[in-house]
Amino acid sequence: MNDAPVLVGLMSGTSLDGIAAAAVRFVRDGDADRPELLAFRATAYTPAQRARLLAAMVQASAQEYCRLHVDLGRWLADAAHDVMRDARLDARDIAAIASHGQTLWHEPGHSTWQIGDPATIAERTGCTVIADFRARDMAAGGQGAPLVPLADLHLFAAADAPRALQNLGGIGNVAVVPARGTDDRCVAFDTGPGNVVIDRVVAALVPDAHYDEGGRIAAAGTPIEGALTRLLDDPYLDAPPPKSTGREKYDAAYVAEVIALCREAAPTATVADIVATATELTARTMHRSYARFVPAAAHEVILAGGGTRNPELVRRIRAVLPDRTVRLFDDLFFDAEAKEAVAFAYMGLQHLRGRPGNVPSATGAAGPRLLGTRTLP
Repeated sequence: MNDAPVLVGLMSGTSLDGIAAAAVRFVRDGDADRPELLAFRATAYTPAQRARLLAAMVQASAQEYCRLHVDLGRWLADAAHDVMRDARLDARDIAAIASHGQTLWHEPGHSTWQIGDPATIAERTGCTVIADFRARDMAAGGQGAPLVPLADLHLFAAADAPRALQNLGGIGNVAVVPARGTDDRCVAFDTGPGNVVIDRVVAALVPDAHYDEGGRIAAAGTPIEGALTRLLDDPYLDAPPPKSTGREKYDAAYVAEVIALCREAAPTATVADIVATATELTARTMHRSYARFVPAAAHEVILAGGGTRNPELVRRIRAVLPDRTVRLFDDLFFDAEAKEAVAFAYMGLQHLRGRPGNVPSATGAAGPRLLGTRTLP
């Protein structure tokens, strides 16, 4: 393999915003890898595409699951082509495409299912494709999530102190990584909702909208404390890591409960108040998790993911974590929305090297495992 291999990472997350594609060169820097982001592109799903994915997470026919698996593979291949073109690369320059695909179901302790046919991606791009990263960790007794801590440990650790790297995708997750070069244990887990509850509340209450653009709706409202008290009475929040969660928990029934609790606690609540409550819920679940499971020594918190584009969410997170320094991933590295795609590109690189892609202390797996399956071009 080239001393500075280039991989394409593809990510479609629980927010269902679209496909994040990153072309990354990994340069050796002493004993470490340093990622160079060559190009990044976020391709939004069309309303029809998003509707199909949402419907498949509830129930679909065998025919629809089969067709959607291949159709998503085509969309992922198109996203890979686009980012390769942006970086002026062709298939000969790419060591592999690492595709997370789209999670349709994630049930810790039993199974996980990501679609997005790797054979279709390989055939349409001419590149080796590595996919299905979560299944092997779960087969080894792990949660299959979070997986991004591998990149947090190897690529984004601080030089002199532990650091908390918080992702704000559909689900919130944190990796507490030790200072670079130390042997301390990494702790990582899902903190609760990221954007998923906010987005679903907005979609339920605001016609023709599926997210709170710029956090403007929440900024005009006041969180409803009575509803938050009930919502925070959740055994998941106090369960010790390793642990993971997903859209299966924060589903349509959960969102209906959020709205009902808000209206019960505050009968005159506005839409802005309810969206503000959903936004505060993400911040408060982070606060609860940090107070219990993130050591004070990890005083620096780095926010990444689509939630960083919501200034009101970022403001509320800073407000509930006054004893920690909250910074944006963009200010230290590169576009925060590219982070997960870069992380999966790195997992793809580890697969090519024959090295483990999981962090057992984060997922609870019985031990290190080579993650992903390889499809040749």
